[in-house]
Amino acid sequence: MKKTFNRFLVYFLQGLLFIAPLAITGYAIWWILVQIDNLLTPWITQLLGFRIPGLGLILMICFITLIGILGSSILFKPLLNHLDRLVSRAPVVKVLYSSIKDFMSAFVGKDKKFTEPVLVLINEELQMEKLGFITQKDLSSLGIDQQKVAVYLPHSYNFSGNLFIVPAKNVKPLDASPMEVMKFIVSAGVTSVPGKKSE
Repeated sequence: MKKTFNRFLVYFLQGLLFIAPLAITGYAIWWILVQIDNLLTPWITQLLGFRIPGLGLILMICFITLIGILGSSILFKPLLNHLDRLVSRAPVVKVLYSSIKDFMSAFVGKDKKFTEPVLVLINEELQMEKLGFITQKDLSSLGIDQQKVAVYLPHSYNFSGNLFIVPAKNVKPLDASPMEVMKFIVSAGVTSVPGKKSE
């Protein structure tokens, strides 16, 4: 009886291992999509007189894509750049706006920042090291020594991290995919990283 129960428990945990990541990921995606859809649904329902599930999400995607197309055109690019400069000069708004813009650009922009995974020596005596990403190599505009670099060290199981200014000699480049290294850090080292760097 005990042997049967142990076998049942093993199979249950194995099933949980397969289902839990898929279910949690699916729920997270569903929740995000519903929240985006709910932004426009009240206005669309009021306009049409009836509710069409998912229409708010579709319109939001179309609107963002349209802005992307207009922002790339010769006619609208100067206008959007002018708007960008105006918002960037607003006393309080500019700090929040520029921070969010730079953060988004680091992930999805043309000038991606998290592309250089490194191993940083934190404690020489204990040989303690941390994984991170070089975000700036030239810090002279801040009056910081040219032999130091800015390294972002993400937290595990979180979308936050810390910025450290460290001597360049303590930073060792990694021959691995930036995305895989980020996944390795966020998962607290649970996932494996392929040996060769892939673009």
